[in-house]
Amino acid sequence: MATATGKSVWVGRVISALVSLLFLFSGVMKLVGGPQVAEGFAHLGLPESMRVPLGILEIACVAVYLIPATAVIGAILLAGYVGGTIVTSWRVGDPVYLQIALGLLLWLGLYLREPRLRPLIPLRRP
Repeated sequence: MATATGKSVWVGRVISALVSLLFLFSGVMKLVGGPQVAEGFAHLGLPESMRVPLGILEIACVAVYLIPATAVIGAILLAGYVGGTIVTSWRVGDPVYLQIALGLLLWLGLYLREPRLRPLIPLRRP
């Protein structure tokens, strides 16, 4: 079984925490609402009625991602969420570089902190 060094696990935890904070901030802002959130939804062509369900979904996915036993499922769910944000932004002509970077960091953080992923995603030859 692949092992992770203490340093890589901690780097993964830090990356995962930073990514999670971004998602949590976004989810809380959707729950709180406000004129800037409403403008953002209008710009993306999303109905205001989707604001709270999307915020709850986002926060729930982050919670699943942060629990070590369910972290892989959480990463899959968040990757799907990021895919939706990419398509939505792309549809209106907004840049998608930040969403792509967020998705990559999401998986990098998990890869570094979860040794069970090493055999599934080998980054170097044995």
